Amino acid sequence: MQPFFFLRHGQSTANRDRVIAGSTDAALTELGEAQAREAAIALAGSGIRRIVASPQRRALRTAEIVAGTLGLPVATDPGLVERHWGAWEGRLVADRPDYFMVPEGGESWEAFRDRAWAACRPILAAGPAPLAGPAPLLIVAHAGIMRVLRDRLGLGFEAKGVGNALPMRFTPPDAPDLPWRVEPVTKLQPEPASTRAIV
Repeated sequence: MQPFFFLRHGQSTANRDRVIAGSTDAALTELGEAQAREAAIALAGSGIRRIVASPQRRALRTAEIVAGTLGLPVATDPGLVERHWGAWEGRLVADRPDYFMVPEGGESWEAFRDRAWAACRPILAAGPAPLAGPAPLLIVAHAGIMRVLRDRLGLGFEAKGVGNALPMRFTPPDAPDLPWRVEPVTKLQPEPASTRAIV
């Protein structure tokens, strides 16, 4: 697999209100739209040639803003939808006892991880289209998808996830027994207080 970029969506209405969104189709806030525009500027000239996004509004709108700057189309994959939190959707993040809890009517971490990784693997394996280049792929999705990528690429589970609209670059290891590396492209702006609890 080649290097690739990951971008979590900009601030959503659920992030602003500090509630669990999950499969709920929350929209971007005005701040979220501004964050996506800043991410687009940060990613300009990066060599990205392919964008694949979650179809949920907060991720798809973020991808569309970036794609407009880069002059690229956006493909969607339903496997990139955020973890379904069942009865916990709409409740305060602070009230959730544990990320690994199994929510009533929702997905366990293991079921979500396996579903999301099954979607990510062919996306990562497909490579750029039509031309090769450095880090040609951008995935625009959710904090949960970032956790899955970290977990499956040997980087370990990260409870906090990733900040809104902060581009991250994944780089493959130099040897098969080493983990991938991940680092932010740039720190675009301080995270709003409403997004410190990642959902």
